[in-house]
Amino acid sequence: MYEFAKNNFDKYLKENYDIDNEKISHKLNHTYNVVENARIIATDMNLDKENINLAMVIALFHDIGRFKEAMDKNSFREDIIKYDHAALGVKLLFEDNLIRKFIKEDKYDNVIRTAILNHSKYNLDTSDMNEIEILHSKIIRDADKVDSFRAKAEEDIYTMANITKEDIENSYITDKVYNDFMEEKTIISKDRKTGIDIWISYIAFVFGLEFSSSLKIIKDKDYINKLFDRFDYKYEKERMFILRNKALYYLEKKV
Repeated sequence: MYEFAKNNFDKYLKENYDIDNEKISHKLNHTYNVVENARIIATDMNLDKENINLAMVIALFHDIGRFKEAMDKNSFREDIIKYDHAALGVKLLFEDNLIRKFIKEDKYDNVIRTAILNHSKYNLDTSDMNEIEILHSKIIRDADKVDSFRAKAEEDIYTMANITKEDIENSYITDKVYNDFMEEKTIISKDRKTGIDIWISYIAFVFGLEFSSSLKIIKDKDYINKLFDRFDYKYEKERMFILRNKALYYLEKKV
């Protein structure tokens, strides 16, 4: 299932997007790293081959809306222009029927639709989901967040978030963002007011991870330290030191 979907997904992207475009290539790299994270998480849970493949397929499609978004507004910051890339992805796949280009049978459609639609929401509302939908929604949410750490540690920050090194280094942390982090909460987009707020919100993803295998990747790759060390915080050295210790303590406690 996965190999067929991947071959046709790659073909679709090459026919419809400029793969050499910086934002498109960034998103493609992210997609395949999320696929690998999903495989690791699902395998670590001892899921059967069908569900491991399904987790990888969902990861393959999870950001299909981002490719169109990159072309439409040249940014992945959803607080610049209201743009629900998850809902757009579901529309492309199921209303425009792209899903049948990638997967011939429809037995997985409800799970794929539900997982993609919910992968970037602040909270996961499971009240109307069945057991398999909950499982795969949690896997893709974790796989996506884990790769955010890799991307923020390695890739160009402006390409990813439309903010600059100077935006992050020369700004102050708002009290709401600082307090939420100290309470081990993920950060709501609307509460981010400054460049450093945005940066902190990425590190706070650690508090929203569901699976021990996800936390283990973050720990083994030393992503917490890598993200805190990436910039020189002109006005917030002391509070960033405190936030770093909070995140490291949380990770040690959970792993």
